[in-house]
Amino acid sequence: MSIRKKPWNRIDLPVYSVSSKGITDNMHICTYVSAVSMQPKRMMVALYAGTRTLANATMTGRFVLQLLHEDQYRLVNQLGKLSGNNIDKISRLQKRNLLSTWNNYFILKDALAVMELQSFEMIPAGDHTMFLCDVISYKNLNEGKALTTRILHEKGIIRI
Repeated sequence: MSIRKKPWNRIDLPVYSVSSKGITDNMHICTYVSAVSMQPKRMMVALYAGTRTLANATMTGRFVLQLLHEDQYRLVNQLGKLSGNNIDKISRLQKRNLLSTWNNYFILKDALAVMELQSFEMIPAGDHTMFLCDVISYKNLNEGKALTTRILHEKGIIRI
């Protein structure tokens, strides 16, 4: 029952992956994402402390946000629970033929959509760093339903 959930867990959030370049190319799972302006189109993306993706985004100020398809829930453990500081996530995904490229970034072939973002402000936010970003370009890739935190909970990947 949702009344037992904490208020911030009562909403089913979309699940994204961030593709970044820098120290080494990397991908990461992200659910703390929101549109914050229609004109210009701007997004807020919060990246977890200590991750390779945070280091890359801080260094370059640019990354790709990928909206995941509901069938991509199996990627969450690899992209979100394993560290790019310890493993080469891109090589593992290439071996499984899951990647293509867009705007010189690796992207997941089956993602629903991608957005290239340019950050203009970083704000420390506890165990995450919040990036305010302009949308530089975007592309819809595939039809389908978005992966949500509800699906991850139902599959036993996360607890709410």
